[in-house]
Amino acid sequence: MHPHPYPNRFSNTVIGYLNLLTLVASIPVIGAGLWLAHGSSATCESALQVPLLTIGFIVLLVSLAGFIGGCYHVTCALWLYLLAMLLLVVALLGMTVFGLAVTAGGGGRQVPGRPYREFRVTDYSAWLQKHVEVEHFWRPALACVVGSRACSKIAAWTPLDYLQHNLTPIQSGCCKPPTSCTYSQGVPIAPQDDDCYRWNNAPNILCYQCNSCKAGVLEQVRRDWHNITILNVIVLVILIAIYSCGCCAFRNARRAESEYPYRVNRMSKINPRWDYFWSRWWNGQREQLY
Repeated sequence: MHPHPYPNRFSNTVIGYLNLLTLVASIPVIGAGLWLAHGSSATCESALQVPLLTIGFIVLLVSLAGFIGGCYHVTCALWLYLLAMLLLVVALLGMTVFGLAVTAGGGGRQVPGRPYREFRVTDYSAWLQKHVEVEHFWRPALACVVGSRACSKIAAWTPLDYLQHNLTPIQSGCCKPPTSCTYSQGVPIAPQDDDCYRWNNAPNILCYQCNSCKAGVLEQVRRDWHNITILNVIVLVILIAIYSCGCCAFRNARRAESEYPYRVNRMSKINPRWDYFWSRWWNGQREQLY
């Protein structure tokens, strides 16, 4: 007597449908990466093309292997699928822990009487501080800041606007001098923060070389990375659930190979192994020849 087949069939069906959904979902991710690689000239967007394409193709291949293995009992495809899923889970877990460690700190200080915050480089993790000091990192980041035209959006603001409206981290750090700076006819008076001397009212200079601008970029990176880390936790839980279903499907595929290698049990309704129909056709051709 064989065990009841329906639980086996259920886990294989679940893993098949789950991977079909993830396979379809990988198509727009790949399309977005190709669009960024071909049609985007902005530094900010082009930096995302490699991660998007990599993630899209990995999800596509892993989902395809899981779909074939789960629906057709292909043990080798399920084995590769489970191995790839395990590597994805480990990599995502490491990325999540690293993201939580890197994004600790920061947040800025509230300016008294103003709705916005100001930021300092020393408030962030040593890893982020090291990257912002490296020229090959800061140069494209600064080009991204200038290309975003964040400062042009507040160029016509009056002093009253700064009292009533909030600023993004980029606008707070790169588009104005620190609030503590005092000037007399455009010249800083008394010993002040070094950024007060770096500030220039020219639209192509402003405070782009200020430490506060680097801090604003780090704050924006920290916020984006924090949101990605939250998303990684959600995806990690989903991947672990799919991996569990994949383990059940792998066990069922091994059982199907050992118990139903080349025949279909009409009462059990277990799907035949992937090579069942091919083997049946081949044996029929041999009988006709001999």
